[in-house]
Amino acid sequence: MTRTVAHFLVDALEHVGVRQIFGMIGDSLNALGDAVRHSNIEWVGVRHEEGAALAAAGQAKLTGQLAVCCGTTGPGSTHLVAGLYEASRDHAPVLAISGDMARMNRGTDFIQTTKPDLLFRDVALYTETVVDPAQAPKVVHQAIAAAYAGRGVAHLTVPQDVMMSAMKGEPLSPATLRPRSEIAPAEADLAAIARRIDEARTVAIMFGGGCHGAADELRALSDRLKAPLIHSVKGKDLLPYDDPRSLGGIGMIGTRASYLAARRCDLFLMVGTDYPYSEYLPDHGKVAQIDERAEALGRRAPTACAALGSARPSLRRLLELVQAKSDSGFLDGAKREREDWDRMLDRQADPERSRDKIHPQAVARMVGDLADADAVFVFDTGLNTLWSANWIRQTGSQRIIGSFNNAAVGTALGQANGVQALDRSRQVIAMCGDGGFNMLMSEFLTAVHHELPVKVVVYNNGAVGLIALEAEEFGIPAFNKAIEYPNPDFAAFARACGGHGFTARKPDELRGAIEQALAAKGPAIVDAVVPADELPNLPHVEVATLEKVAIAKVKEAVLAFTGS
Repeated sequence: MTRTVAHFLVDALEHVGVRQIFGMIGDSLNALGDAVRHSNIEWVGVRHEEGAALAAAGQAKLTGQLAVCCGTTGPGSTHLVAGLYEASRDHAPVLAISGDMARMNRGTDFIQTTKPDLLFRDVALYTETVVDPAQAPKVVHQAIAAAYAGRGVAHLTVPQDVMMSAMKGEPLSPATLRPRSEIAPAEADLAAIARRIDEARTVAIMFGGGCHGAADELRALSDRLKAPLIHSVKGKDLLPYDDPRSLGGIGMIGTRASYLAARRCDLFLMVGTDYPYSEYLPDHGKVAQIDERAEALGRRAPTACAALGSARPSLRRLLELVQAKSDSGFLDGAKREREDWDRMLDRQADPERSRDKIHPQAVARMVGDLADADAVFVFDTGLNTLWSANWIRQTGSQRIIGSFNNAAVGTALGQANGVQALDRSRQVIAMCGDGGFNMLMSEFLTAVHHELPVKVVVYNNGAVGLIALEAEEFGIPAFNKAIEYPNPDFAAFARACGGHGFTARKPDELRGAIEQALAAKGPAIVDAVVPADELPNLPHVEVATLEKVAIAKVKEAVLAFTGS
């Protein structure tokens, strides 16, 4: 059999440990598909190319290893772009491959003409077209290296005739293509942070996704400094919800205890987090930060000192430099405030809170409590994110991913498919709003087709709930005709696709529906019907914002009365 560029590309991906390629086959990808067929890589054919990009992004976010997606000529590749922003914005290594028309048709306004290198320039760290078979070894190597080095998207366009061309050669230096190593901080920078810590009477520590692998060091530093721990949503899965050091999250995905601790502490230490909402962070300038991305240092809050380094080696060295503190009063007071907040969450999540309607807090709490101890949760974006992130009580062994930087609606199911493909025996649960699920519900067919036993929980409130809340924060009445819509029967849809579907409309139906879905052998959907007018908790809100919300509510009442 003649060895083609397609075979070389697939061999190179096998060498670096790629296990699946997500895509939709087409004329310019036929040679690639044939090469995959003769390899150990699994082809996962999706129903929409955005689903392929999301699946690859989900894998890469979870593992830090290269994941791969592809799209065929023109529209097949343009569909990839939206999903690739998930990997780009969350710093996950993904290689996207675009098929393209034969080289002889370039520049002739041929059918499905696009300019892929231009199209992918914003989302990709590296984008290049393979114009000659002899070029393939170096360009493929460069693309994979760029995805790992920058932790983001690399993109290759391979014209149809190049993909099918014969070539010789082996992958270049595959041993060098691996995730980036941890960065040791400069000693002087850490020493400056240690001095600040020693001078401070009270310290609070905020950590994010950059601290994965450093949970033990975080706990040890907290114990040494008697410092409460606060997580961003990307760091939520590092510690169990009931860790005595933890105050929970911050902001709307958080607790009032965290907000107050951040404001009251003498020094606020941020580790492995680029939390974007500055209004919830201290503005007094007594902030120290550790991050392995230089561009993240000092940009979210006025920062007194910083160190460029990965969380684990930085925290280990910091533990050797700082003096132990003996006064636990600050931590003890913050823990009492957290306990008060938790009691409120428990009341809101009680299924018996209402006789005839299911509150979304109860859905999140019950799914979290019934899930496996090592389950993977994939959160969608919207009001549903607040329910899932605030009410699921994580074990510390589970993982949580979502569209936390890109904040794109409709991304959970696609990412969940990618995660599930890595291990079909591990429980993967996509927590979706109805609006987001509707966007790419076709990817449930992908799950059925490839026997990916993903469990999907849909908060069915018949509206894009977060949009109403965002409008009201500016004093604008919600435009109900634009955000409310009828939904299909999601449970019936699941069964029509060949999966399992369960519906819960009343509180006494909720546990049974979730238990049956989690026990089902194959993909399943829980259609949880919840009210659209449920409001999230606000750990902190400005008086001016409350005034605007009140004005919006009055306007909404007037519009409802007049029928406008």
